[in-house]
Amino acid sequence: MRASFLALVAFAGAATAALAEVGGTSVPDFSGIWSHPYLTGFEPPASGPGPVTNRMRRKSDGTGNFGQLVGDYTNPILKPQAAAIVKLHGDISLAGGGYPTPSNQCWPGGVPYVFWDFLLEMFQGPDRITMIYRHGNETRHVRLNASHPAQPVPSWYGDAVGRYEGDTLVIDTVGIKIGPYAMVDMYGTPHSEALHVVERYRLVPYAEAKDAMDRNAKENTRTPGADFDASYRGKVLQLAFTVEDPNVFTMPWSATITYRPARGEWTDLICAENVHEYYHGQDAAVPHADKPDF
Repeated sequence: MRASFLALVAFAGAATAALAEVGGTSVPDFSGIWSHPYLTGFEPPASGPGPVTNRMRRKSDGTGNFGQLVGDYTNPILKPQAAAIVKLHGDISLAGGGYPTPSNQCWPGGVPYVFWDFLLEMFQGPDRITMIYRHGNETRHVRLNASHPAQPVPSWYGDAVGRYEGDTLVIDTVGIKIGPYAMVDMYGTPHSEALHVVERYRLVPYAEAKDAMDRNAKENTRTPGADFDASYRGKVLQLAFTVEDPNVFTMPWSATITYRPARGEWTDLICAENVHEYYHGQDAAVPHADKPDF
């Protein structure tokens, strides 16, 4: 598996190096390793409907307490059934227990769940973009200047199509598969087959992104893993995304992720190679098949 992953990186890296223009138009260069080492991750918007956040806060700095994931089930974006599911997960956490998520059970997370990952590397080719996240080497493939099929076949990261709009990369994703731990965030917020996510990536000056980074620092706890240079004041990679699912949410909602250049080398975290959950004393329910699916 490691060899095939390295081959993918080599192929995608060559495509990125060769990319200068697409259709005669210059495109932004998002290459490199980008870091966002904050637990749960989503940066709430300055105004308007935003993601579910943690009701439990750390006494030291007021950020969300990752040790107790209690999603705010009163968020008006949630329909009653979805709110009840979020509350159920929070009650488990309040009682001192843990509940399964894609990341702790070694399952693909889909979008926007995967945005919690601390590291992202993006490879740009003339007809597709490859995005790799550190946790489990989760990989997304985005077809450029294409359309969704009339009936997309559900897959773990959905059918993703992208296009450049000036200095912005826009990715539109539908057809995200519903697995046994389907959720859009670590609070257990569910999604249905109607989930639709639109991402917009831009390189922006540090000063322009500072407001979002300040909101992030108030909401999410920084972890020492996948670090960055705190004194860096150059351009950052900002992802602004919108989520809609009429079966789960009362309205579309938005959030951001602001990445800074990662400091240090890429480190792999292969969940399925260490499946024993020491904090539960049991093994994670990693994906398996009783017979080949090909």
